Amino acid sequence: MRIVTFVKYVPDAAGDRTFESDNTVDRSVDGLLSELDEYAVEEALKIADGDKKGTEVIALTVGPDDAVDAVRKSLQMGANKGVHICDDSLEASCAVGTAKTLAAAVKVVEEEEGPVDLIITGLSSTDGAMSVVPVMVAELLGRPAATQASHLEVSGGVAKIRRDGDTASQYVEVPLPALVSVTDQINEPRYPSFKGIMAAKRKPLDEYDIEELGLDAGEVGTAGATTEVVTLTERPPRTAGEVITDEGEGGNQLVEWLASKKLV
Repeated sequence: MRIVTFVKYVPDAAGDRTFESDNTVDRSVDGLLSELDEYAVEEALKIADGDKKGTEVIALTVGPDDAVDAVRKSLQMGANKGVHICDDSLEASCAVGTAKTLAAAVKVVEEEEGPVDLIITGLSSTDGAMSVVPVMVAELLGRPAATQASHLEVSGGVAKIRRDGDTASQYVEVPLPALVSVTDQINEPRYPSFKGIMAAKRKPLDEYDIEELGLDAGEVGTAGATTEVVTLTERPPRTAGEVITDEGEGGNQLVEWLASKKLV
């Protein structure tokens, strides 16, 4: 069995995230593997751990040079191989361009490694937070998608997921090959061990540009973008709160304040 996990290198949420002059995300700041993608890697590794016949886990990323760190983290966790799609033409790709690139990359993996039985992704990236790329990739590859999985079982050529809602759970089954996106409720990602960190240095990591994927520069990046950020507004600085001094009417004043903010 072969599983591909999509992993993304994103700006560190704990740092100062900024934008370029063209309203695209500034990716020159410190980054890391998207937290939500760690759950996808862990789920793939859990399946591999329980497969006595052997499952290969491939971590695949699209991004600039530093994006390879997302793959390296996945290899340290236990993935068998990494794939990095790196090309200047990919800069500022929208969701459609990213999906086209990922789908083309999966096809190249299949040509060189063999059939990909399962693609596992996170719920969304922590920078874009759009949650649309997984189903776009499934559509481009002509594969069924089971999304927002809180639990996943794979057996007998079928992927079975449980999707938990606010009041009920849904159970969905899709035949392999398929794509599954998972939530942060599905598992607890493992920390890379010292042994895993050392082993990752010897694991294969392939790099491709868009020409090797069979894509044209006009399909991705700014040239192929179907969406554009027109304006940006910085979040206003936090202001001092309004103090209510209770001199017998504090309760009424609080209710009046809440009502003025349409909170009651």
